[in-house]
Amino acid sequence: MPRILLVLLTTLLLASCSSVEDLAGNNPIIDTQGVNLARYETDLLQCQSYADEVTIAQKAGSGAVTGAVVGGVFGAVVGNSDTAKKGAGIGAVGGGARGVGDGLRERERMVKRCLLGRGYRVLN
Repeated sequence: MPRILLVLLTTLLLASCSSVEDLAGNNPIIDTQGVNLARYETDLLQCQSYADEVTIAQKAGSGAVTGAVVGGVFGAVVGNSDTAKKGAGIGAVGGGARGVGDGLRERERMVKRCLLGRGYRVLN
């Protein structure tokens, strides 16, 4: 179980990084024809700061809790208390990873919508 806790804490730490786009490689691709790139960089930073309001670590935590509950119940149904513990651990890691993924996708959508609202042609 300590190993699962270490994986979960590492996931939460990575999710709370300030430059999530750099970590995940999710910077939007825009059509640069006719675009003032200095203005774009400013707009991108502002849009990313709005997206900072997405609490990825919180989504990872709630996903881990939900996964642990579902995994524990499933493990208890198909086995005994040891199986329930293993199921809860597996569910916590899977749920935490899913929460991080959901948070990253939401953040990416927010940045792209913000840029679209500012008149950029987002290609990805």
